[in-house]
Amino acid sequence: MTDTTSPDAPAPELPDTSAWGGRHVHDPTAVRDDDGVYWLFSTDARSDGPARGGVQVRRSDDLVTWDFHGWALPGVPAPAAAWSGAEGLWAPEVVRVETADGPVWRMYYSASTFGSRRSAIGLAEAPHPSGPWTDRGIVVASDHAEPPAGLGHPNAIDANVVTEPDGTQWLVYGSFFGGIHALPLDAATGLVADGFAPGTGALHAAPGRLLARRSRAADGAVEGAFVLPRPGGGWALLVSYDSLGGSYHLRAGVGDAVVGPYRDRRGHLLTDVDADPWSVGVPVLAGHRLAGGPGILAPGHASVLTERVPATLPDAGTHGRQLLVHHVRDADAPTEHRLQLRRLVWTHDGWPLVAPQPWAGPGREDDDVSRWPTDPAVLDGLWEQLTPGTEPTRVQDGATGPLEARDHARSLGGGRFAWTAPDGATVSAVVHPAWDAVRDRATLCLEALDDAGRVTLATRLP
Repeated sequence: MTDTTSPDAPAPELPDTSAWGGRHVHDPTAVRDDDGVYWLFSTDARSDGPARGGVQVRRSDDLVTWDFHGWALPGVPAPAAAWSGAEGLWAPEVVRVETADGPVWRMYYSASTFGSRRSAIGLAEAPHPSGPWTDRGIVVASDHAEPPAGLGHPNAIDANVVTEPDGTQWLVYGSFFGGIHALPLDAATGLVADGFAPGTGALHAAPGRLLARRSRAADGAVEGAFVLPRPGGGWALLVSYDSLGGSYHLRAGVGDAVVGPYRDRRGHLLTDVDADPWSVGVPVLAGHRLAGGPGILAPGHASVLTERVPATLPDAGTHGRQLLVHHVRDADAPTEHRLQLRRLVWTHDGWPLVAPQPWAGPGREDDDVSRWPTDPAVLDGLWEQLTPGTEPTRVQDGATGPLEARDHARSLGGGRFAWTAPDGATVSAVVHPAWDAVRDRATLCLEALDDAGRVTLATRLP
């Protein structure tokens, strides 16, 4: 693997990674190579000792069992290290692009230190996710300079590359401080499109288009953005709110363009810094504990793996099976962090929701939408329910009972349902086969959102 790290840097001590699996994963992204092998890239973080720098890499054949492959780079590239002082790399984003010379894999990595805005997003390229990776320098940088008013320049970390159908590319980035922004990319080079010279240490002249921001009352705590297309047109923005060590949780908004504006189910802009900072955005996943299971703390910094496999979801030619790839912490040992994947579904009216159960892999999951429930009677019975919007900053216990009373529930096909709640709210829901990780049995999961922005995640009980 190739890099521009200083040749005088001491060789880092290598930990024993043989039993890591999905442990020590933070800020993950997953891709599938042309042979069907999955590759996972994550932050240089380790819960039981110092982390080695260079981006952790894992491989899998089934998205359940992961083998540690090594590090993409031998350390922090020299330009990024000189600018940021980083000893490890954060939040890699990996994408496949077609060039005149054939396919190239691009990795956008973040270099910073905790609590600092002197940060940089760099670019490395490889012919395959397994490497070798060659550093191309800094794409965009930020510093502590801040204007007299407002929340300032965005922190140059947490890259997400978004490609529109016409090939236009955007770099979505930012964390805390100035919020989430988007800059245009030159698809041919992978660099910022308006002539910013990478590796010079200069700040970008403008932060780009503002997508999401939070107020000082919440410490401006929004990061880990990921933008993906909605079925039928438009875009959805997933972002993580609050503190990554405890109250981290995931919210969503939708918009007509990559650059927004993004709104939640009640119409609040995700840039609204005057509203209650915990009232903006659709809360799709938060800390929880299902009966008999482990406590899940601080789920977030999510990416989405999209596989265009036949017969998985309505409009499968565009979306296919989609899995939310994210990290969680152990509620009983908060320094322990690990990987989880969950099915991401879309309501009939185009809102993204995620399953309350982790992805269980081939043989336990059913991607054939033709077999997903269509009879509203499936909504009856007992369900273990979570409501991630209720006190999203704590670990919520699952509650067992029937779903709320509903009037004239109707099937919309493909596991999708709609009904009217007793308070008059319209509810959009998805019901699909899943695997109950606590009870080790096949089950059904439900994800529902009403037009007041309330989300319910539920697991069907025996």
